[in-house]
Order: sequence, then C-alpha cells, then structure tokens
Amino acid sequence: MSATPSRPELHKAVASMVEAGFTGVQLRVRDERGTWSGTGGVAELGGSEPPPLDSPVRIGSNTKTFAATVLLQLVGEGGVGLDTPAAQYLPEFGLDPRITVRMLLQHTSGLFNHTGEVYEDGTKVHGIPWSGREWVENRFRAYSPRELVRYSLERPVRFEPGADWSYANTNYVLVRLIVEQVTGRTFAEETGRRILEPLGLTGTRVPSPAHPQTDLAGPHGHAYHRYEDADGRERVVDVTRQDPSWVSTGGDMVSTTRDLDVFLSALVTGELLPAPLLAEMYGTHEKVPYGLGVFVQPTGDGGTVITHNGGISGHGALMYATPDGSRTLTAAFNYVDDPDLSLSAAFQEVTAMLVAEVFGRGGTGPAE
Repeated sequence: MSATPSRPELHKAVASMVEAGFTGVQLRVRDERGTWSGTGGVAELGGSEPPPLDSPVRIGSNTKTFAATVLLQLVGEGGVGLDTPAAQYLPEFGLDPRITVRMLLQHTSGLFNHTGEVYEDGTKVHGIPWSGREWVENRFRAYSPRELVRYSLERPVRFEPGADWSYANTNYVLVRLIVEQVTGRTFAEETGRRILEPLGLTGTRVPSPAHPQTDLAGPHGHAYHRYEDADGRERVVDVTRQDPSWVSTGGDMVSTTRDLDVFLSALVTGELLPAPLLAEMYGTHEKVPYGLGVFVQPTGDGGTVITHNGGISGHGALMYATPDGSRTLTAAFNYVDDPDLSLSAAFQEVTAMLVAEVFGRGGTGPAE
C-alpha cells in the first residue's frame, strides 16, 4: 500500500476494501487535517503493484453529475428551461410532451432504461448488452446516442411522466442530446470548455463518437469481467479496453480521484453554479433523495453529503462532499465484475463504511 501522511483509520479503510474483494483501490480524503491519498491492492491480476495514485478510471454514473452541471449552466443562461418539454429541444423522437427537462435530470420521466429494468416484483427486462459473453465478445461495438434513445422508446414506459422515480440511463442520453442541440457543439466540447478547462481537470476525458476513449492513458488499474463461455467454462478477461458508448452519458466518462475532488468541490461551493441553481439541483424526490444529477444523502446523525457514485464493467468511482465543500471523499476501484454483479453488496458496505469514517458526526468535526 502507498499513501501520503499517516492516517491509520484511512489505511484501514483501504485494506478493508481490498479484503472485501476489490482488486485495487484508490482513496482521496480532504478535510481540516489536510489531504490524504492512498492506494491498496493491485493494478492487475497476478501483479504486485497497486494502482498508481490518481490514475484514470472509468467513473460510471458520476458522469451524470457533470452532465447535469452543464445543462443547469445552460438553464442559468436562458438557453434551456427546466420545466420545458424535452420534446421542444428534440422533436425528432416524438417524446411524450409531458416529459420535461427536469424529469430527465431527476429520473422521473418514466422512460424505459435502455440498459435494462428491474421491477418491484423482481422481474428483469434486459436491454442493450453490457455484461456476459455477448457483451465481452462485442465490447468494441459503437452505439450512437440516438440509437440508444430509439431503443428505449420502442419499449413500454415504466410509468406516466412525473408519476414515480426510476433510475434510467436513457434520461441522460437525452440530456446529452439537448446540450448538443442547444449549443451546436458536441457534449465533449461543451463539457471541456465549461468544466474541464476552467478547473484544470487534465485527467478527465469525455468520450465522443470521434474519440470513444477505448483506451486509458498511462498506468492504471485494470478492469475485469467473469462470465461463462459457449462451453460453460468460467473465464475472466481484461475489459479495461472497451467502447463505452453503450451507456453514453449515463456513465461513459474517465477521470481521477483528484479531478473528481476538484470538480465536486467547485460544484458545491458555487464555482460552477449559482446558489439558485444549486438549490434546484439539491431539491430531492420524495421517494429517493435524488436531485438533479446528485444524491443529497443524510449521514444518519444530522449531517448531509452531496454525492454520486458509479460502476462500469470492473471499474468504479465514488465522490462525496459536505455542502460547504470543507470535507471531500473520492475513490476509485478496479475489480472483477460479472453478470450477477456479485460485488454489489460489498460495494454498498464499503461505501457506507467510508462515509461513516469520513463524514461521521454529520461532517462537522475531524475524522478520528
């Protein structure tokens, strides 16, 4: 394990994550005691070196927070209306005119999730392949955002617009297309000029059809997928290289723990959005504490953290901050994924452990 100045409780947290089954871990914590960063586990199966500090990782659904920030900036400039029908910006799809931009950002549109649905009774409906042998063998296939939206619209809606809450990656594919339609620039270009360049996020990449980010630059933790081949034999393959366009803006970006810290800190302290728009972002749904591209999560002892997490094909990332930005936690994982998402429970457990360790007592005092 490598790390910056001693924080025994954080060393222990990294070790606990590795013991829980993650191949490699990167952790960064910033609070009144300074900034601590450390790594544990290994970057590659069979290797001995941990993933390098602040090395690139696919950040999954953390992408949604970047997308929501870009769109809310457009709202602030008058280019987009939160409660305007999304169809007004994207007439080509014949969207239900009751679906507003706000519903896309908050996952209340009712649209079918193009990566698949799990209903309350446990029924699963598959979507675009993103795991198992079919995906592994075709993981460099390119999907266009419009293809994903049309796939979703060909399937039954989950509920009437605004009637419920259900997480759907398709909502954020539509957010991407609205940004592109309104600005006349690609989502990657717009995110670059509005967020990456002003904040100096040199380790962050936004895939596009022209630059799908198939590879990760420099040394990094490797992602793996376990599945059964055509003969029923278990195989584990390195899936770090892939085309993430199957999820699009639902979770395709690449970043580092350092960049996620800088981004989330700038967001919560008002550098990227003014107070009225942050208030809109933090307005949560009655069913789930999800606002517009972020979770506003109680810590259980009177405090609150602003957060989003994500996982994609053997890579994962966490980002948490107190509302005043005085304390942050970002993390990156590489692991062996599988169609049953076998590490999901461990992911939830170690996340809860980290939040309790770093943001205990509501995030108002030093982490002991």
